Amino acid sequence: MKLCRFIHPVGAEPTYGVIEGESVFPVSEQQYFSLQSISKPQDSLRVADVKLVAPVNPSKIVCVGRNYREHAAELGNKMPEEPLLFLKAPSALIGNEDAIVLPPQSQQVEHEGELAVVIGRRAHRISPDEDPLTYVLGYCCVNDVTARDLQRKDVQFTRGKSFDTFCPLGPVIVTDVSPLDVEVLTRLNGEVKQRGRTSDMAFPVPFLIKYIADIMTLNPGDVIATGTPAGVSRMKAGDVVEVEVSGLGTLRNSIVVPEPS
Repeated sequence: MKLCRFIHPVGAEPTYGVIEGESVFPVSEQQYFSLQSISKPQDSLRVADVKLVAPVNPSKIVCVGRNYREHAAELGNKMPEEPLLFLKAPSALIGNEDAIVLPPQSQQVEHEGELAVVIGRRAHRISPDEDPLTYVLGYCCVNDVTARDLQRKDVQFTRGKSFDTFCPLGPVIVTDVSPLDVEVLTRLNGEVKQRGRTSDMAFPVPFLIKYIADIMTLNPGDVIATGTPAGVSRMKAGDVVEVEVSGLGTLRNSIVVPEPS
């Protein structure tokens, strides 16, 4: 099943939806997070006629750093013994085809294509006999855009990760994909820059969900960005970056400079 949020007509509030073929069926938020109860209404719209936005509105975006050994090595970092967690501001969220705005404070903004896990029900201290994947609504693509120079300068990650537009997410949530061994691919202006598989993660998705839920309560709609493969590179105005995860589609965003105030 493919889930989305969309705007129609222009200027309207985002609506939850289910995509089938070329059609999108509006559903309630409750239906969206309770997959078993979704029944498609008779009224539908063409996907081509709506504006897809970020498929959830999370209370938090939890990111995992250095979860691929080659990426840690390319930045000169040691692999952590436990997952390295940081938070990305929800206000950084944008959707497919939205523009990433380069902040004037940074001269080195880089892409980080990743698999995103979207939580479907409240997760808190998951018991050892439970499967953490049962708490997942689905999966999508995410670009953990990073001001690398500020990240190095600040040591901690908040500023370099949380500028407005620094979290493209989408284009849709797919509910019936296994996260254990899918390809994560990032292209910059059509050139492949990153290619990895989630089976190469130091800490796999089920472990991450339980680890994080033992620290903080995960609410429906919360997002876990699971780490990026090697190959990160600088983006400049006029570039187009695409994050593709097998079975989940392609998240595409252009790079721009701020408009004059």
